Order: sequence, then structure tokens, then C-alpha cells
Amino acid sequence: MMMNRVRSWMGVGALLGCTLLVQAQSLPRSTPEAEGIPSSAILEFVQAADKNVDTFDSFMVLRHGKVIAEGWWKPNSAEAPHILNSVSKSFTSTAVGLAIHDHKLKLDDRVMKFFPADAPPDPSANLQAMTVRDLLTMSGGHEVEPTRDGGPSVKQFLAQPVVFQPGTHFLYNTMGTYVLSSIVTKVTGQTALEYLKPRLFRPLGIESPRWDASPEGNSLGGYGLYLRTEDIAKLGQLYLQKGKWNGKQLVPRKWVEQATSKQIDNAKESHSKIGPDWIEGYGFQFWRCRHNAYRADGAGGQFIVVMPDQDTVVAITADTGNMRGELNAIWDHLLPGFGDKPLPADPAGQAKVNEAIAALVAHPHKKN
Repeated sequence: MMMNRVRSWMGVGALLGCTLLVQAQSLPRSTPEAEGIPSSAILEFVQAADKNVDTFDSFMVLRHGKVIAEGWWKPNSAEAPHILNSVSKSFTSTAVGLAIHDHKLKLDDRVMKFFPADAPPDPSANLQAMTVRDLLTMSGGHEVEPTRDGGPSVKQFLAQPVVFQPGTHFLYNTMGTYVLSSIVTKVTGQTALEYLKPRLFRPLGIESPRWDASPEGNSLGGYGLYLRTEDIAKLGQLYLQKGKWNGKQLVPRKWVEQATSKQIDNAKESHSKIGPDWIEGYGFQFWRCRHNAYRADGAGGQFIVVMPDQDTVVAITADTGNMRGELNAIWDHLLPGFGDKPLPADPAGQAKVNEAIAALVAHPHKKN
């Protein structure tokens, strides 16, 4: 029966060339029309992505917990892990949330208490006041992000002057996320990767996650994680389901709600120049978006976009400087198509989507 379902989907779904093994381990599949969106909207999204953004590497669209469209620009493939860059930050946030749930630390713990040996000789009052919450919201108080030459290291981070009162000034700070990862290691005795394996990766069916480590031995936290497109789609679906997976609460619902809601304003930060989706506020290592959505966001165009109002997740990997164009492809072509009820089957429309996806070839992003 399972084999018949797989073969049936492969005849009408958007993915071409995926192995049966991957299918057996994957999220459930459906058709766009069965989940209330026309195949024509999927086709428009694919065409806009290919035309306007150099270059998409992959995409996956989930609605009502089912994959309704997916594709890879050759030579990318479903089985190949992709560098996630700062999408890694949302996984670090999840590790922190789980450690708090395990009573290993608290949101308002002072950062300095975890690293007394790495503190500068005369720490400022602002540095002493910095908390875990401040690191999560990118408001540790730095005017300039600490460098990570030869690192990163906690000592580098703590040596940087803390100009602003923590919690009052948003500054995108990858080193702050590294310190969060280091705190996880301090309080659990495991790297963030090791800590998440039994609590997140294995329950989600994410096999062989790779997370590069620092010279100090900590998972890099703010970057360095490699996963497949479907793996990151699963994190989005987990958060859409308020942390619940197959009837089990993997991540506390309260943490999901805190992490994905606006915790600090980011409208005046330099990222605001990218586009309107970079001024909607910031949570705990998640960005807010227009249309009541939120996202994990990584350089080069890595995205997990969660759209609660549409019960939808869109996962994207890319190699582009046009991150605004990626999100616009979602808002302009997918968002208007979502309906409340299933639509009549459209085999011809699905065939056009399949044909378009089969022809996708990665092309170098344009130098701007």
C-alpha cells in the first residue's frame, strides 16, 4: 500500500528524480489542488523564482502538513545537504529553549556567569548586565559586532565594548549566537549538535546533521549547519504546529510562541535596507515577516518561511544576493492562491509544473 501511494504521488507530484528511500522517510505528499491552491500558482512561483533570482537551489512548499510542491535546480538534489548560514541560528534558539525547559538555565541569566575565566579584567556594567535574553534578541549592547578572526571564541565576544544598555539596541550579531551555543555546551556538557540529536533531529527523522565546530569545540551556533531542504522544512512545520510532532511536544509551546513573536524592534538596523520584510521585528533568532509570517533567514538566500494564517511552510535554499526577490516570489505568486477548500484535480496543470521543475538548472547569481 505504501509503495502504491509513493508511485501514485510520483506520477502527479512536483518532485522528479527523488529516490524511493528518501520518499519512504519523508513528509507526506499531496497535490496543490487537494490542499486548496491551484497548480497555476505553483507554476508562477517557479517561473518567477527562476527568472528573477539568480540563483535558487531548491524549494519545498508544505500546506496542511503535506508537501505540495518541491524542486531542485540542477546539479542540486534532494539528498544533498546544503549550507544554511544563519538559518543555523533558529536551531540554536531551539537548543536554548530546550535547555531552559530542562532547567539548565534561564532567560534572564547573566552571560558573564557562564564564562568567568573568559571575562576581561575590568568588565563594564553593561557587559555584566547582558543576559541570555539579550543574546537571543540581538540586543546585547554592542555598537559593532565582535570579530571572529581565528575563532570564534567567547573571549573575543566578551572583549568587545558594550556601548548600549543590553536589551535596548538591535544589532545583528552572529557572535552572540555563538555564545548562546557555548552556553548550551556549558550547561549540558554537550555541543548544540549533540544536545539536539535526540531531542530534535532524530524525532524529526533528520539523519546525519552536520554542524561545524569552533576551535573551542562548540557548534558554531550562528552558522555552519548543513541539512537537506526537507530537513529545514520539517523545522518550519514543527514550529507551525507549536512544537508538536506526531502527537509529542518536542519543543515547549511557550518557547515557540516567544521565539517567533516580535521581541524587539529592528526597523532602524542596517538590514532594513534589504526590504520591508527586514523591519517587521525580531524574536528569539527568528525574523518576523509581512503577512503575519515569520522566518529563519540565512545569507545567500536560505529561508524557512512559516505562514500560520495559511497553514503553510516554504523552505528555500539558494546562492543569491536577491533575498528580497525570494520572499516577493512567495508573496506575489503563492500567497494569493491559497484557498480554504480543496480544488478540483488538475492533472494538466500538475504536468506543466513537473515539466517546469524538470528543466530547472542553476545559473550564477548576477554581480550587482
